[in-house]
Amino acid sequence: MSFFSRRQPRAGHEDSVPVPPAPRYRDLSADRQSFLKERFIQQITRESAPAPVPPARPGRQRRTALVAAPALLVAAVATAVSLMGVFGDSAATTVSAADHHEARRLLDRIALVAAERPARTVRDEHYVYTKIKGSWPGPKGGTDVFVREDWIAVNGERNGLARQVFEPGSPSLDFRSQDRKMVLHKDPNVTTYRELEALPTAPDTLLKKIQRDTVGQGPTHDEAVFEAIAEMLPQSTLRPELNAALYRATARIPGVVVKRDAVDAAGRHGVGLAFHTDGDSVVWVFDKDRLTYLGTNKVALLDVGIADATDQRPLSR
Repeated sequence: MSFFSRRQPRAGHEDSVPVPPAPRYRDLSADRQSFLKERFIQQITRESAPAPVPPARPGRQRRTALVAAPALLVAAVATAVSLMGVFGDSAATTVSAADHHEARRLLDRIALVAAERPARTVRDEHYVYTKIKGSWPGPKGGTDVFVREDWIAVNGERNGLARQVFEPGSPSLDFRSQDRKMVLHKDPNVTTYRELEALPTAPDTLLKKIQRDTVGQGPTHDEAVFEAIAEMLPQSTLRPELNAALYRATARIPGVVVKRDAVDAAGRHGVGLAFHTDGDSVVWVFDKDRLTYLGTNKVALLDVGIADATDQRPLSR
């Protein structure tokens, strides 16, 4: 379970107004739409007769993701995306070898730092605690800015708790209380800490597993892998060996680049990593000195730890 995929209160609960999940998945930007459309037109005009398009592969639902497919605004772009198997991962082709090499070097440094953190002893009665800051379109315009805390059972066998506080000026404060608590019911579709604990920690083996689990997803497969890894980062910070393996696996994804001045959703500046050079891309943000993970430009990770009970903060780090 990561702060990128949030459970909603069960229908009928006394506080069942859905709280929007933190945004994880972006629509294609105008520049990327234009690029794909141009590539598509070039391809079809070169062919003397149209080749049959193979049927789309049904993608398996990623257990950590609750994602709606992005809405494409141009029909030609939608067709181009369906033909991505012909073009390959086009985002990666726009990234130079030197830029990707820089990202690999940074990820290696980040992995070394991650591996040195102390491991925790975690019992099934514990809860994974995360605290994030994010924003979401508010009702009738405007933007809701919120801080949210989650307590998720380590083994997924018990209900958890979410607590969300809207910042002053958020439109939702017109009809919701500023501080809201919600029961997070047991959900088999969200990856638990124990399941993350069972993942392989050899980077190549880990990457192959994530690639298998994301077949048919994303605008490109490499981007889907990048997003799947992003979902695991908050909890994996509690598992140093896995955390380091995820960064080393990311270094093997073509198209990952460094963003030298990145800013997370809490306004903290750092060094960033993104899947490509698109200005609308989701950027992972790290402290420039300590290389600790701060979250993304969409959602900031303020804290993560192990709590003894719901509505309690972690006692130790």
